[in-house]
Amino acid sequence: MAAELTKVESEDDASSKRLKERQQASSQSYSTRYWHPPSKTSAANRRLSSFCRLVFMRAFAISRSLASLTGVFSLRIPVASKLSAHSRSFYNKSNPRVELSEFFSRVQWPTTKAEETELVKGVRTAIWEGQRGDKRERTERQAEVKRRKIENGEEIKLPIYATEFPKEEIANEERRPKKKVAVLLGYSGTGYYGMQLNESQKTIEGDLFAAFVAAGAVSKANAADPKKSSFVRCARTDKGVHAAGNVVSLKMIVEDPDIVQKINDNLSPQIRVWGYELTTGGFSCYQLCDSRVYEYLMPSHCLLPPHPSTYISKKIVEFGEKKGDLDAVKARQEDVAGYWDEVDEKYIKPILESVSEDIRQVVEKSLYLDEEREEAPDKEEESSAAPEKTEEEPSTEKKPFVMDPRQRQILDTIKAIKTAYTTARRAYRVPPSRVARLQEALDRYVGTKNFHNYTIQKTHTDPSAKRYIKSFNVDPTPIVINGTEWLSLKVHGQSFMMHQIRKMVAMATLVVRSGCTADRIDDTYGPHRIAIPKAPGLGLLLERPIFDTYNQKAEGLGRQPVVFDRFTKEMNEFKQREIYDRIFREEEESGAFSSFFNHIDHFPGEYFLYVTSGGVEAAQIASVSAEKESTKTEANDKTGKSQKEVLAEVESGSEDEVVPPGGEEGN
Repeated sequence: MAAELTKVESEDDASSKRLKERQQASSQSYSTRYWHPPSKTSAANRRLSSFCRLVFMRAFAISRSLASLTGVFSLRIPVASKLSAHSRSFYNKSNPRVELSEFFSRVQWPTTKAEETELVKGVRTAIWEGQRGDKRERTERQAEVKRRKIENGEEIKLPIYATEFPKEEIANEERRPKKKVAVLLGYSGTGYYGMQLNESQKTIEGDLFAAFVAAGAVSKANAADPKKSSFVRCARTDKGVHAAGNVVSLKMIVEDPDIVQKINDNLSPQIRVWGYELTTGGFSCYQLCDSRVYEYLMPSHCLLPPHPSTYISKKIVEFGEKKGDLDAVKARQEDVAGYWDEVDEKYIKPILESVSEDIRQVVEKSLYLDEEREEAPDKEEESSAAPEKTEEEPSTEKKPFVMDPRQRQILDTIKAIKTAYTTARRAYRVPPSRVARLQEALDRYVGTKNFHNYTIQKTHTDPSAKRYIKSFNVDPTPIVINGTEWLSLKVHGQSFMMHQIRKMVAMATLVVRSGCTADRIDDTYGPHRIAIPKAPGLGLLLERPIFDTYNQKAEGLGRQPVVFDRFTKEMNEFKQREIYDRIFREEEESGAFSSFFNHIDHFPGEYFLYVTSGGVEAAQIASVSAEKESTKTEANDKTGKSQKEVLAEVESGSEDEVVPPGGEEGN
């Protein structure tokens, strides 16, 4: 054993020089990456480390031997695969959404209690939430199609970002020198499937790499594989997320003085390359990025409280009374007290008074549905409502559907009510006290915290779930664009996990609009697993990455710093034209923010009750710790749905996405 230890120590001494050089090139070890200060290592600790290394090498050799016998390289089952397996086991279609068009095609007007209940639910869904497709079914269909193609041995297509050249043309291409560079760019993420390369979807990196090839910045020999050019991004952004400043690093041909203009000529106006800087050979924009600054824009009406008729609003009152905390909740909501009562009196009441009695009864039940007074339809009525089977052969002729005047009046009333609520939200102007409450909530994120609840595939015990936030501030002066008031939130952090920023924004906003204490955010850092939805990606943009450590070293090596300062004018013009104006326009057309919070307010389950006075214990899955969740199925609430399905249902504009290894960097 002593001889083996001596051998290992000698190997450590021999590689210490290489390790030191690697650390200098990287400038960030794992510990500094997550803002943990390096510790001094004693001689005893070094000997212990060597011994542990020897034990690990032996264990690894044994596992390799077992692998050769069993055909399995690793005996460890990833936690992520266990977690993803549980969500399927609880999938069911209880409480399906009612499609009004389908209902009207078979029922002209309700004649039974069951039909009336179905119509009320359909109208309620249309007013508050709108219709949504089933993302899970769509994803499974796509996976099935792909599996069949592989099984049938169909030809494998090149990724859409790859450019294929004939072998003769590649062989005859003149070899030109390449330089390691940092390319500075900005983009609007609308219409793109995110930043990350995707073999079958349009992405920012895909269009950018194809433009490099078309402009001659990447050789034809490397045109089909970005890895050959050491192509690396600084920050990954999700579908629809924008960036005023981002960086990719690669080995690029830079002989042409007009190379930047040629690259931009091959890009859409939504993507602009600002310029590039020559870097050291070992530069990696991902590894050497010290921190990142993001901005999030959202309408101020997101801070309005839930409508009193909603499920979450009733639960806030219920738990407030139960915990003796209702007066404190009302005190935190004093600046918006009675807001929805005034809106209903001013906007909604005139609409309801203008329609006939039977229409008004249906719509009123939809707007102010009281679960306790809602009577379940009798089984006899349900059975009587079912059409009787006849022995006559069904007619093959399909009769054209003609909408009943009352059906048309219901749809017109729904449209008028939704327009009225939209008008009321856009007219809202947030008071300074409400903005101050939002800032109080955002301050709870500052420092090193365990953000396992703000991402995916992370448990409370995972050390990589701890991230350092340097600042998170809301501009106290809102701006009004096209009649809607907007708030600007900026967060500066060392690194972020997938969806982290959007979940942080959603949680802080939920705390304010629910009259919850800001202490609830501190509770999210504990071991309990809670369902925090991610806010719409529409309002998020990466402002810039920061490379302070590298820039200090670059100055001594005669290299230019990687900064965006000399492109400020172009970036501001681009940000206003392609990002800000697009965000404002898309929200006006889609109403993504109001739809997002409406889904949460009306969701009839316990997943989001942590914003009540009941705390995290009020949420159904709060009793299952994050550690147990990796080996135990997620608890279900009254809806019979798993946490993953609930979040997919309420998240506005929920997108299919490719999860990066470890769930890193993507907002």
